[in-house]
Amino acid sequence: MTDDRIVRTHAWEALDSRGRPTVACSLTLANGARGRAVVPSGASTGRHEALEQRDGGARYGGWGVSGAVNAVNGEYAELIQGRRVSDRVDIDAAVEAHDGTQNLGRFGSNAALAVSLAVTVAHAASENAPLWSTLRGPRRPSIPMPMVNILSGGAHAGRAVDVQDFLAVPVGASSFTEGIEQVSRVRAACARLLDERGGWSALVADEGGLAARLDSNEAVLALLADGIDAAGFGGDEMAIALDIAATQLVDGDAIVLAGEGDRLSVEEWIGVVAGWTQRYPIVSIEDVVGEDDWAGSRAVTARLSHAQVLGDDHFATNLERVRRGIEEESANAVLVKVNQAGSVSRAERVVFEAIGAGFETVVSARSGDTEDAWLADLAVGWGAGQIKVGSTMRSERTAKWNRLLELESEGDLPFAGRAALAGQRQPTRVEN
Repeated sequence: MTDDRIVRTHAWEALDSRGRPTVACSLTLANGARGRAVVPSGASTGRHEALEQRDGGARYGGWGVSGAVNAVNGEYAELIQGRRVSDRVDIDAAVEAHDGTQNLGRFGSNAALAVSLAVTVAHAASENAPLWSTLRGPRRPSIPMPMVNILSGGAHAGRAVDVQDFLAVPVGASSFTEGIEQVSRVRAACARLLDERGGWSALVADEGGLAARLDSNEAVLALLADGIDAAGFGGDEMAIALDIAATQLVDGDAIVLAGEGDRLSVEEWIGVVAGWTQRYPIVSIEDVVGEDDWAGSRAVTARLSHAQVLGDDHFATNLERVRRGIEEESANAVLVKVNQAGSVSRAERVVFEAIGAGFETVVSARSGDTEDAWLADLAVGWGAGQIKVGSTMRSERTAKWNRLLELESEGDLPFAGRAALAGQRQPTRVEN
């Protein structure tokens, strides 16, 4: 084996897709290989995520990350100097131990993740192998099913409507390539319909979706369903996924729909969502109740057993929370965001635990993302069934789609296809 020891570490302050600073890191190995990665950041962040370090003060309105960059160039560079990148799990553990906090809050999860990602990428470069092939999961590597953002509200679109994301899932596609083409037709059809119904398709949200400025959440949902019809697809070919991001809607023991002027009990709100799943071809629904409402999450999973019930803020890519969710059946699928965990190996353990328990996994980007494509390789190498990175425009989104298109074109990997959806049954749309 060539000498894969780390000989140089360099971090700097870069910009994410929202123009906010983030941490970038480059490693150079003794054999000349290099690994480079830029860390993403979320907008609708849960309180159980690993903790970013931000500078505060006047620079960038307090969002600067010079402290996290200094941690990488200082203490972490000294810690990992001379270590072999093939020992990436041990390096992650050393960084975690050096921080000394469970949420990596001493030096910042953005600092820890910059090191972890750069090490992972450098390992693949050292092996002269595609990144996905250096990862191992409980399944064979595969091209994941895309979940594509079409219309946005919530924290991703200035709270135009309360529900955060309305996504299209090409459940009838025979390949990733076919699925992305089909979804692009749905987005175009929805843009036309949005203009006709009083919205403005020129408004684009954080993740490239259309900013859904309509009268109600269901009006947006109906527009997406009509866009699927207008694009020529039935519910068995193109389905819908929702990211409610309900933690943003919780007020005490109620769910507040500010855009509609409604205040509902959790039970009433679950009934509303259940009604949507009966009227529209919804196959996946995320964070229906608040992140710490375990009883509500169990009720959602029991009532929506015909769908994929996906936990994001509810799990926060945290192994202990995922284990509790598996035991309590508070979901049947886990959203995996690497920066929620703070390292590649932490996120990897969540994937292994979830799949081992029969839960599905959805690897996800963040609203403040970068032009890096490593997320696509992680999803492939881990055998994750689905991937969610945003819409079909904005280069930080298309970078991931383009990487998956490239990998599929090489012909070495199967398409995960519709079997990837947890608890999937093909719904039938009931006309209003």
